[in-house]
Amino acid sequence: MEGVQHRMVEVNGINIHIAEKGEGPVILFLHGFPELWYSWRHQILALSNMGFRTVAPDLRGYGDSDIPESVDSYTCFHMVGDLVELIDVLDPREGKVFVVGHDWGAILAWFLCLFRPDKVKALVNLSVPFLRFDRNIKPIELWRAYYGSDHYMSRFQEYGEIEGEFAWVGMDRVEKEFLTDFPVLLPKGKLFKRPLDEPITLPSWLSEEEANYYVTKFQKTGFTGPLNFYRNFDRNWELLKPWVGCKITTPAKFMMGDKDLVYHMPGMKDYIHNGGFQEDVPSLKEVVVLEGVDHFISMEKPDEVNQYIFDFFSRFH
Repeated sequence: MEGVQHRMVEVNGINIHIAEKGEGPVILFLHGFPELWYSWRHQILALSNMGFRTVAPDLRGYGDSDIPESVDSYTCFHMVGDLVELIDVLDPREGKVFVVGHDWGAILAWFLCLFRPDKVKALVNLSVPFLRFDRNIKPIELWRAYYGSDHYMSRFQEYGEIEGEFAWVGMDRVEKEFLTDFPVLLPKGKLFKRPLDEPITLPSWLSEEEANYYVTKFQKTGFTGPLNFYRNFDRNWELLKPWVGCKITTPAKFMMGDKDLVYHMPGMKDYIHNGGFQEDVPSLKEVVVLEGVDHFISMEKPDEVNQYIFDFFSRFH
């Protein structure tokens, strides 16, 4: 990662670690679970050579950023508060940047555009489309009803429980399992499909050295910060009631893989392809679904993702 600079930035009362490279208009990259700024390594190198200043933080609770202890410190408002102040630090003159999000980072990017459209020039989101919130739905309950109580989001709810199970399995194994084959179900006593004594074959797009970068960081921090994002899912839906029915007006593009677990959630394909997504995001320019591609799209198909981002953002400067 030659030429990538690292620094700590104080925003919203906490310290956030950022990695950055290049000169030009800022692209802010927002990672997902269980990831780090490092998931954007291919984008940072490529787009910094294409005339952009690329910036990727470790989100609150992750990596070298601060990890607030209270579960209550991980609502959508805390996260977006971090991002708004970070944008002001990165671009003090205009206070407006390009944004790319993946997984939880995509969710936060949609929220950022919902609350503060003045902060985002244009958006490319990966893997998670805008999730229409409903006054009467609690998403964790909905997914539990569909998938059963072993659904990974349900298993993440009880503070300390899944952390204990992860610790028993070992951070190395847990992180590599998630990056290799993100599990939809996490049955108690047998979290992953593979027996624990069976070695993991990492996917072709992830080297042992790259995987170990994640492992080293999570061995230091644990998973509680990242899991607290999920522990606020239903709470966020309550807090978002004033925005029910609001549209995302930011120019946006969306890309995901057809093997992504999110694509196969109940109602998701219908929402993405049959008008719902476009209705909620009227300025959505394009949806691309890559064949044979899984969840970690920015690492699995870096060249396609880089070109997609470059082509779209180049229109705006």
